[in-house]
Amino acid sequence: MEQITLGSVSLTRVREYFGPVGMTPGTFLPESSKDVWEAGDAWLVPHFLDPDTNIVKCAIQTWLLRSEGRTILVDTGVGNHKERPYAPVWSHLETDFLANLARAGVQPEDVDIVINTHLHIDHVGWNTRLDGRQWVPTFPNATYLMPKDDFDFWNPENGHQALLGRGNQNVFEDSVAPVHQAGLTHLWESSHRIDANLRLDAAPGHTPGSSVLTLTSGTDRAVFVGDMLHSPVQILEPDANSCFCENPAESRATRRKVLGWAADNNALVIPAHLGGHGATEVVRDGSAFAIKGWAPFTPYTEQR
Repeated sequence: MEQITLGSVSLTRVREYFGPVGMTPGTFLPESSKDVWEAGDAWLVPHFLDPDTNIVKCAIQTWLLRSEGRTILVDTGVGNHKERPYAPVWSHLETDFLANLARAGVQPEDVDIVINTHLHIDHVGWNTRLDGRQWVPTFPNATYLMPKDDFDFWNPENGHQALLGRGNQNVFEDSVAPVHQAGLTHLWESSHRIDANLRLDAAPGHTPGSSVLTLTSGTDRAVFVGDMLHSPVQILEPDANSCFCENPAESRATRRKVLGWAADNNALVIPAHLGGHGATEVVRDGSAFAIKGWAPFTPYTEQR
């Protein structure tokens, strides 16, 4: 199953990639404990860890929402044909993402809103597609909602020094600037109400403009957390940041705040990159959190 309904909102998972990301747990989540990974073999394998290579596995996926008559995409993955000299795992991909989107019943022209939770390499790639030698908006009728703080941070004209160094090279130029130049972006600050069901809020730490999307419809609650979580290990150890967090202290505070809200409101937590069932419910467990149950999405079974 790739679609569920939350209140009046339908939610579909659209796959781009699932498989190893070239990093061990100690590299990807350097603040996580070895014990939690070893104790988690029964539930981390095979969806979140390859036991033979000890390499973390992640999904690159877009969340497709239909709310109040509009078609909305949350994050747009890596994209095809992108030149990524300092991130070879994401360079020059040739995936079936647009075909997978079509199988979900959506053509690029149907999309009304694109949400980039932040502007990292693996969240903005399908903002654009290659047309001859030009990068053009993939979703020509959409408004692209981007956090202004991230837009300013990643704009190379501003000269900010990022933790990623050159890891995000070319991303602004080929996946952000073309849609901005086409007049399709809305750069929001602090919070942004999309409709009665959906609200964007700043959730800084992973990047200066990282955000979360909260869904409240009927009695159902969900929160799309982007890269606030890369692995379910961070639910058990909420102070364990990824190696990509620009502001570690802010990341920890944001993660605890959002997980606390989710636990207190029985909300589904929906990260960008979770393999397996894609999302989870959490409960408080002393000063940390525990996994209450998984979403009913069918786990990915093969790497691609």
